[in-house]
Amino acid sequence: MKVLIGGYTKKTSKGIYELPFTGENNDARLSKAENIISVGGPTYFQKDGDLVFAINNAGDEGGISAFKLSTQGASEVDHYLTPGASPAYVGINREQKLLYTANYHTAVLSVFSYNNDGKLDLITTTTHKAEILGPRPEQTDGTHPHFFDQTPAGNLVSCDLGNDTVDFYHLEKGKLKHLAQYKNEAGFGSRHIVFSKDGNYFYVVGELSSKINVVKFNEDNWNFENITTVKTIPEDFTAHNGAAALYISKDGKYVYNSNRGHNSITVFKVNDDHTLSLVQRVSTFGDFPRDFNWDANQKYVVAANQNTDNATLYLRNAGTGTLTPIQKEIAVPEGTRVLFTK
Repeated sequence: MKVLIGGYTKKTSKGIYELPFTGENNDARLSKAENIISVGGPTYFQKDGDLVFAINNAGDEGGISAFKLSTQGASEVDHYLTPGASPAYVGINREQKLLYTANYHTAVLSVFSYNNDGKLDLITTTTHKAEILGPRPEQTDGTHPHFFDQTPAGNLVSCDLGNDTVDFYHLEKGKLKHLAQYKNEAGFGSRHIVFSKDGNYFYVVGELSSKINVVKFNEDNWNFENITTVKTIPEDFTAHNGAAALYISKDGKYVYNSNRGHNSITVFKVNDDHTLSLVQRVSTFGDFPRDFNWDANQKYVVAANQNTDNATLYLRNAGTGTLTPIQKEIAVPEGTRVLFTK
């Protein structure tokens, strides 16, 4: 098992790094990070077999690049770049070989197809627009989609920080058809979303509000019921915080999010009524944890601290949901995306 970490390339980072994973349980460790893909600003990426699809900040242009991994190293096999900023998120459907990107700066959502060699083809795009934007300074300049991926029923969903919305789409005959919209509270800053195991609830995290909103919904008739909203940081924490990544355990029992500013991962238990109860807030032992992730068995968790160029490895208790740090100060530059791989 290995861990891939990529992020910004504003200081010393050259792109995506690979960290070998050794040992088990409390003796598990990540070894020295080695740069395996050189690319500008791979702040998010996905993997399918020997293919890696990464955000590419190429100066005056931005987009995604496809890389093929081999024993000789990584080689870029295709890219799709447009003038302006690069996307913030890449989603993937490995069965249908589709990629979904959300561009925070240009407000463009894109759908790509790819083949076994990594060749990319743009299928369609749509641009988020809104008559009413959120009230916070980060929202007044326009819409800012930060997530675009699949729903349990195979539709598509985006989260928009600029206008506090969750928007649902269907890819139909090569075009994106807008299906429904859920509106978070003003100033929420909708960023990432996960779904319950039965597909009847979603949990959306607000970057600007440091909150998670639990919503019951029906993907057939698009009814939404606001269940509850909880803070991801302590009530008495007054410094700046931006909630970031959001994950739900595969058994549907625990929800996790990262907090940039409070510099922690918050663990919530999902109750029988789908409300959330705080289980733990654990330090990431660094500054600005944008992403964290776990292995296929969800036994180990790695959090990357963007500003302090380090990562932390945790052992996860599946029964209680808690995280125990077992390795700190793992050197890796400017990390914003974590992915376990074989």
